[in-house]
Amino acid sequence: MTPEDHARAAADLLEAERTGRQIGLLSLRHPDIGMDDAYAIQNAIYTQKLAEGRHVIGWKIGLTSKAMQSALKIDIPDSGILFDEMAFESGATVPEGRFIQPRIEAEIAFVMKSELGGESVTRDDVLTATGHVVPAIEILDTRILRADPETGKVRTVHDTISDNAANAGVVLGRERHAPDAFDLRWVGALVFRNGEIEETGLGAGVLNDPAESVAWLARRMAGYGQKIEPGHVILSGSFVRPVECPAGSEIHADFGAFGSVNIRFD
Repeated sequence: MTPEDHARAAADLLEAERTGRQIGLLSLRHPDIGMDDAYAIQNAIYTQKLAEGRHVIGWKIGLTSKAMQSALKIDIPDSGILFDEMAFESGATVPEGRFIQPRIEAEIAFVMKSELGGESVTRDDVLTATGHVVPAIEILDTRILRADPETGKVRTVHDTISDNAANAGVVLGRERHAPDAFDLRWVGALVFRNGEIEETGLGAGVLNDPAESVAWLARRMAGYGQKIEPGHVILSGSFVRPVECPAGSEIHADFGAFGSVNIRFD
């Protein structure tokens, strides 16, 4: 793909976000699309959002579970950017029409107190740089069709990364914990929709340790000359399958002693 192709794809995705009308698969439009192309499109979205007055509040990490990696035939996670307009308070209501096809995932969020970067970042470096960890919900959305209606071809990982890793929102719980207060591998969640249990999972589903996921992000960013900044929120990756959230969905994620998070979709 050319830089012009990247810019056009980014513009189409931003228009889809504004209008609520999904675009076709980029992997069909550009059969030769690769990982670098996908991140270049994501970066073009980032540049445009900054120009519109948005600012970065953090990063999300996706595809951290073996099941999701196997489904998409990859062996590494992906990442996306959190912008200020994506933040919701626990207990908030998402207005009707805000998202196209929202889904949610339960995650552990790291809130950083110091800069983190470099190609040799370790789990211990992550814990040292973390101010606190909190229960969180990530809201997912897709500005790209999940499947092409004519061919039946489904989205690839390149479509997802181009679409800012399907990121749309972040909901942080009110409880804050020191990064070493819990064994994060054993922090789990019960996810309810309208009072019915939908998913359960444990932090170990995220690369065996959510802190390892954040270390992966820092190392990947180093390859692009980037660093995790103080104050950034890092969604370390989901340990449950995505839960569909049609209008009227009330989501409650119960993390036990770690806390809880709630969000409603009108």
